[in-house]
Amino acid sequence: MPQSSDSTSDSTPQPKGLRALGDPVVLILSIGFIIAFILLSLYDLDMVANGVSAGFAWTAVTLGSYFQLLLLATFFIAMGLAATPAAKAKIGNLDKPEMSTFKWLSIILCTLLAGGGVFFAAGEPVYHFVVTPPALDTEPGTAGAVAGALAQSFMHWGFLAWAVLGTLAAIVLAHAHYVKGQPLQPRTLLYPVLGERLMSGPLGGVIDALCVISMVAGTVGPIGFLSTQVSFGLHELFGAPDSFATQVAVLITLAAVYVISAMTGIHRGIQFLSRFNVFLALAIGAVIVLFGPTLFYINTYLSSMGSYATNFFAMATMTADTAPDWWMQWWTVFFFAWFIGYAPLMAIFVARISRGRSIREMIIAVAVIAPIATTVWFTLLGGSGIYYQLEGVIDLTDALNNFQFDVATLTVAQALPGGTWMALAILLLTTIFVATTGDSMSYAIAVVGAGHDDPSPKVRAFWGLAMALMAGILLQMGAGQVGALQQFIVLAAVPVSLILLPTLWNGPQAAYAMAREQGIIE
Repeated sequence: MPQSSDSTSDSTPQPKGLRALGDPVVLILSIGFIIAFILLSLYDLDMVANGVSAGFAWTAVTLGSYFQLLLLATFFIAMGLAATPAAKAKIGNLDKPEMSTFKWLSIILCTLLAGGGVFFAAGEPVYHFVVTPPALDTEPGTAGAVAGALAQSFMHWGFLAWAVLGTLAAIVLAHAHYVKGQPLQPRTLLYPVLGERLMSGPLGGVIDALCVISMVAGTVGPIGFLSTQVSFGLHELFGAPDSFATQVAVLITLAAVYVISAMTGIHRGIQFLSRFNVFLALAIGAVIVLFGPTLFYINTYLSSMGSYATNFFAMATMTADTAPDWWMQWWTVFFFAWFIGYAPLMAIFVARISRGRSIREMIIAVAVIAPIATTVWFTLLGGSGIYYQLEGVIDLTDALNNFQFDVATLTVAQALPGGTWMALAILLLTTIFVATTGDSMSYAIAVVGAGHDDPSPKVRAFWGLAMALMAGILLQMGAGQVGALQQFIVLAAVPVSLILLPTLWNGPQAAYAMAREQGIIE
């Protein structure tokens, strides 16, 4: 049975050369994609951007409904499974969890919330406030539009998004790896469908590579955009040059933090960063609530959750036939595809950190507790933006119509109690949010290559540095290329979604198998 630790055992022979980085097929295809994207961008920026944009638009219109149904089915099946006796089964053949509940939840929150917490929590609710979402009929920019604006953000970052990242797929992987001894790789999700030939043949490598490429596309984007956001923030707050040199300095600092964290492992660096960020987020949240419009936050959260519940299916099933194509592409379908693209590697990570937890605990943590925490965070930052927009303190209409979310985040942060100090705290928070994604995904890619939960620290560092280098090269070409790569995850989500599809029935089967093996049910 695979054993778990965060340091490579000296007694275990380690592969040499390219084999040390994992499956050669995965390595060649993944690194090949990174090199090809960069070289093609150097050759013709417009060609790459236009090609990705065209594929992005086609995918969003043609397959958007499929993505939506996949997320809906995953959430409701996972919640139904959590209510069964089989959900008492423990993950990883451990009677007790490897880490405390607080540490475990901190890692989950900080790993999966990075994109929302960093780039969209402040600006997205304000955008939906000034531009009414298609599923709603409120007058934009008025008090009546507040609840719906936040509800639409909750739809994008709430229960459906979180469920696909770490419930059914994580259960399948946990059972396959810790009980059957199969590799902790995305290909394992398709083992019940395609059988043994998948595990050692080139097709398995292709499947793993597709998931790695999708995750790289989704992670390099936040790494690159964080560099531009912090550079812009330092310029606005202290007059530092908002230049490529500043962006590179931020990128190097960020990479150093998350690479060291990934190398030291789950029980050291990853856990430390996550706990620090949770405490910082709690402190920021406390200041906002205590010194801001407290009653507004409370009332807004309650009314927004009511709107979320009332309009849940209308927002979740909105299609290109009933909403403008551009809106679906850049909001609901984009986010849902982003989460699908991340899901296999996130599921690997969730399965790894949840050893000793019951299936019910894991589902509730990922699909209920984490989304609720996300909606609170969006209410504090995005609700503040809406409040100050209503009061005329700020005006983000032009910035958000141009999708300038770095401007929105800093503008809202400066308007909060504490002004410049609050803006600095939020810049630090966003930096560590991205670092926690960088370290966990460097670790997860290394796990995919190794096939077990004890990958070499050097391999973790390799993948972390590779993503930082790609972000730096694309930033030198212009932030637009980082955006093009971010859009690419929608294309990558198509094959990844097919890898996830069998988990709708294999997830419950794996849970019941674990429950029978542990004597919980007959």
